[in-house]
Amino acid sequence: MNKEERLKQLTEMQYYVTQKQGTEPPYQNEYDQHFEEGIYVDIVSGKPLFSSKDKFDAGCGWPSFAKPVEAEEVKEHFDTSHGMRRVEVRSKTADSHLGHVFPDGPRELGGLRYCINSAALRFIPKEKMEEEGYGDYLQLFEK
Repeated sequence: MNKEERLKQLTEMQYYVTQKQGTEPPYQNEYDQHFEEGIYVDIVSGKPLFSSKDKFDAGCGWPSFAKPVEAEEVKEHFDTSHGMRRVEVRSKTADSHLGHVFPDGPRELGGLRYCINSAALRFIPKEKMEEEGYGDYLQLFEK
């Protein structure tokens, strides 16, 4: 399925967040308090973005991650919208707006907080990763 077809399948919120640089309401989104093992992929391209191994509760109302699974799939851009100075993060393949990255994450995890909109993500549970084509990422969960 190409990007245009996939965009037609997005919910209104998913489209608003990923294509219009929107932000979903804090604490009222699917993955803020979701801590099941698995990976989070771009809702548009399906490319792996984050792992539950790197997720933490920042108390900000959105899912927070210490780092991306594939650094090259997450692009950073300086963002001065809304009178703020922030670093926006977007997916490389689909150019989806994901959220922002801040330097206030846990030091023991590297000090970054990727604050990501749930609407930009699709969660693949660890037990379904192989069947959905993400078997290469199961190594993230080996002890």
